[in-house]
Amino acid sequence: MPEFETIPGTVFSASPNYKKITKAVIPAAGFGTRFLPQTKAMPKEMLPIVDKPVIQIVVEELVSVGITDIIIVTGYHKRTIEDHFDSPSRELVENLQMGGERKKPLLDIVEQIADLANFVYVRQKGPYGNGTPLLNVRHIIGDEPFIYTWSDDFIAAEPSRFRQLLDVYNKYGCSVLAGIKAKTDDDYSRYGFAGGKEIWDGLIDVDAIIEKPGKDTAPSDLATVSGFILVPEIFEYLDKAQANMPEGGELYYNDALKLMMQDGHRILAAEIKNARYYDTGDKLEYLKTIVEFALQHPELQEPFKAFIKSLTLD
Repeated sequence: MPEFETIPGTVFSASPNYKKITKAVIPAAGFGTRFLPQTKAMPKEMLPIVDKPVIQIVVEELVSVGITDIIIVTGYHKRTIEDHFDSPSRELVENLQMGGERKKPLLDIVEQIADLANFVYVRQKGPYGNGTPLLNVRHIIGDEPFIYTWSDDFIAAEPSRFRQLLDVYNKYGCSVLAGIKAKTDDDYSRYGFAGGKEIWDGLIDVDAIIEKPGKDTAPSDLATVSGFILVPEIFEYLDKAQANMPEGGELYYNDALKLMMQDGHRILAAEIKNARYYDTGDKLEYLKTIVEFALQHPELQEPFKAFIKSLTLD
């Protein structure tokens, strides 16, 4: 049986329910209305963080922990995403080749993108809500556990958030929700929160999930954001949640998780350690993210830092 290091210096054997996770699902069918008019023609997932789209940052992190198959659930206006992860066009390759050694690094970068993973694209159909993309990929996931993660936010952490989530899954063999501690009162009205018995520092055996509870009614200070490991039983409970929906209602994965807990399925929430959460679906947070990443960029950090210092702010 495989062994994994979940807490530094402590080795655990894998849960008997352990199945290796090789697939991830990224919903990307939304309209990005908060960024209109920019997102009228360009998907919000393709908004650049300096010189790399947000969704590529997410994909690269998935690949770094062994994910080989990435299913992206798109809408009719998201062809740009497919083009980005495809092989570069002949025209682009020839243009970069004409640049000789000076442009060879750029050619290498664009050619490597298509080889990051096996990409599968599914068009979203069904009721509004973040549970619908999951039902759309059920035939691809089958009976395997998988990662479900957003395409317009991410968590920078060491080890990575997906490595930390996988370590917990490998020990317990159940669904695991990524969490960050709330920092402001406003956070309690922006995110969902999980509550339950603490197994160890930052790991909760979940018995309550409340969406945007407000600080006074939050079950804990652990917001569940950005990425999750889900077991295949989620599909059965999404069916049940959909059957319970009022006409014209919305289907959310949290509704299925609550039904799973009622039937005794274990769900954990893990605080991602050594972490910085980037909510690039919010305009102000997106701008902050660009500034932070520009200050870390090997080519730009010094001139950009000088520019920031030169600004006169009233």
